[in-house]
Amino acid sequence: MDHIFEDDRLDRPREACGVFGIYAPATDVARTTFFALYALQHRGQESAGIATSDGISAALHKDMGLVAQVFTEANLTRLEGHLAIGQTRYSTTGSSHLRNAQPYLIETMHGPLGVGHNGNLTNAPHLRQNLLARGVGLTSSSDSEVITQMLAAPAPGIDNGEANWEARIAAFMAEAEGAYSLVVLTRNSVFGVRDPRGFRPLCIGQLPEGGFVLASESCALGTVGARYVREVEPGEIIRLDAAGYHSVRPAPPEPAALCVFEYVYFARPDSVLEGQTIHRVRQRLGEVLAAEAPAEADVVVGVPDSATPAAIGYATASGIPYTEGLTKNRYIGRTFIQPSDRLRRSGVHLKYNPLEANLAGKRVVLIDDSIVRGTTAGPLVTLLREGGAAAVHVRVSSPPVRHPCFMGIDMADSEQLIGFVKSIDEIREHIGADSLAYLSQDGMMQAVEQEAANGTRHCNACFSGEYPITLNTYWEDRDKLAFQSAWSETGEAE
Repeated sequence: MDHIFEDDRLDRPREACGVFGIYAPATDVARTTFFALYALQHRGQESAGIATSDGISAALHKDMGLVAQVFTEANLTRLEGHLAIGQTRYSTTGSSHLRNAQPYLIETMHGPLGVGHNGNLTNAPHLRQNLLARGVGLTSSSDSEVITQMLAAPAPGIDNGEANWEARIAAFMAEAEGAYSLVVLTRNSVFGVRDPRGFRPLCIGQLPEGGFVLASESCALGTVGARYVREVEPGEIIRLDAAGYHSVRPAPPEPAALCVFEYVYFARPDSVLEGQTIHRVRQRLGEVLAAEAPAEADVVVGVPDSATPAAIGYATASGIPYTEGLTKNRYIGRTFIQPSDRLRRSGVHLKYNPLEANLAGKRVVLIDDSIVRGTTAGPLVTLLREGGAAAVHVRVSSPPVRHPCFMGIDMADSEQLIGFVKSIDEIREHIGADSLAYLSQDGMMQAVEQEAANGTRHCNACFSGEYPITLNTYWEDRDKLAFQSAWSETGEAE
């Protein structure tokens, strides 16, 4: 990926990936998967890949870059078959190298096995060591390859002579800890798997011409013309094959812990989680924020695009008019061309321009969804002042991020989180705002869980420090490149 907006991207939590799976004999599965990944591009922008099978052999194409940069008519045409999986990735365990791009596709004694993974295994070091001790070789620094090899070469107790993939997946789930939503391709089936706490989302859709799909978010279903069926439940295995879809629950679910940041930032506004439209939840976040942190102002402005729904909610609840104050260049971030030093110093000017006609002489409430490292909030405040704003009051539709995530989000160490190292007033001074206020944790959970189906609860560890799983010391002290000591930057073993 380019580094034009490195600071801007670092001030946002970054997802692991988006995954998609399809079984549809009457469909061009590679092309369908391409468009589904395009719809899931917001979940990962480092690499993309598609693996297909025709029941006899499998094919794979993956590379670094955005979905539209990785795939062409020529390489899609070579991906033949009636079942496929795809993934678009941001690295959390393992760096941004082609060897870590997904899906993984290997040959087993029972035919091809492909795996796409969204999440992080918190006991990956232990699982990796077990594989190495059994003589299984690993070629990457990603925990997703660990998952692939665990399915291909199951631990003692699982008959390796049988192609019982449900049993192999269940055996993996019994050993794995942490977050995972998986799509798994075999010779004749596609599987969807969600960890017992449901940290990462996954849903099922049905195609009108026959066949079923799996996707990280429901927005991808609409893109490919699929009807939303339901979410994959925590701890559930879904098999797609010629008989339709079949569910297996190898173990009871643990207490629910869907990542609350799906609502705050990650998921697309038109996606549905737990029966709730993301856009409506974000509006509620803004409404609660307006009640908790009012401001004397003339207009409400959101940081486009992710904070726009919260800004609309804040404006509605406060009675302060909503207006666009920042225009976003939605395409400049897709270039691989590096800017000159002068352009790099321009910072957020490359990505945003102020709408002076809407800002001149106005007291502005600037709504953002989160502040992680604090590298872009200050420049945005400056940009609004340059556009003529008389005052800038910053309101954030989530609490301060004070703790790192170990369940699939690259959110930095505590010392790099501005909410951990500075008080709110120190942050206000750092970003140059006239005032600063965050949504409370209780307010956030009230807005998110108000209409969530089945009384679902959520993981909010990055705000509260209360992790729903036990973390060992090794994991707490390591970074995402910890498995990479044996690899050079070129990807060759040292």
